Amino acid sequence: MDVRDGPILLVGCGKMGDALLNGWIGHGVAPTNVVVIEPTAATGASARDRGVRVLGDLSATEQNFVPRIVIFAVKPQVMAEVVPAYRRFVAPATTFLSIAAGKPLAFFAAHLTPEASVVRAMPNTPAAIGRGITVLCANDAATAADRALAETLMTAVGGVTWTADEGLMDAVTAVSGSGPAYVFYMIECLAAAGVAAGLPIALAERLARETVEGAAALSREDGSSPATLRQNVASPGGTTAAALSVLMGDHGLQDVMTRAVLAAAARSRELAD
Repeated sequence: MDVRDGPILLVGCGKMGDALLNGWIGHGVAPTNVVVIEPTAATGASARDRGVRVLGDLSATEQNFVPRIVIFAVKPQVMAEVVPAYRRFVAPATTFLSIAAGKPLAFFAAHLTPEASVVRAMPNTPAAIGRGITVLCANDAATAADRALAETLMTAVGGVTWTADEGLMDAVTAVSGSGPAYVFYMIECLAAAGVAAGLPIALAERLARETVEGAAALSREDGSSPATLRQNVASPGGTTAAALSVLMGDHGLQDVMTRAVLAAAARSRELAD
């Protein structure tokens, strides 16, 4: 991966920050071209082990230090405390990339300056194995080169798509940002149901996990709609149809999933300030 004109400054190296770092290094970014700001020594240990320079706070950087891109990978609840310190980097030479849920481009205009080049990203945790999906949107100050750099960095951990409508980002957060947790919970529930039906727990968990994994892979490779794939499994009057009559009944899975996604989107909007 070719990242020129200055280092990458990663602010926060928790699970998502660490996943990004793994992806960049795996795609050829030199560890010496990354600087991490991480006040928690244990959290920054894995980055340090890879040869990345890890600093406890921004004041430890040299006065003439100018990053090509600053990535904010801290929790949304602390962004208002963290972001203003990085105002010193606002210049045409530096882009800001945020992966914080709920924080709109206007937040960064207020805490940096309206002139700051900002790209907002919503990745998800499968980024940790290079299978994430990220949606990006940018403000008017972001140049084509800034956008290309942000896309290159996020492509290192999975698929990338853009939206020009920032208003969609709360729904994106609710569907793909939070979505892995819904799938993990579905695996949990499917395994528990298997135990209720008489399976040993270890077998139930393996069947649930590998069934979800296989179904997702088939959905990707087959190309048919999810509805078509579902119908292919369900013979009239068969066992699958009996199960689907419950899942697709009144107040079934569609209703529950819609309420869950709307709740997540509402919470994303609450995090905007």
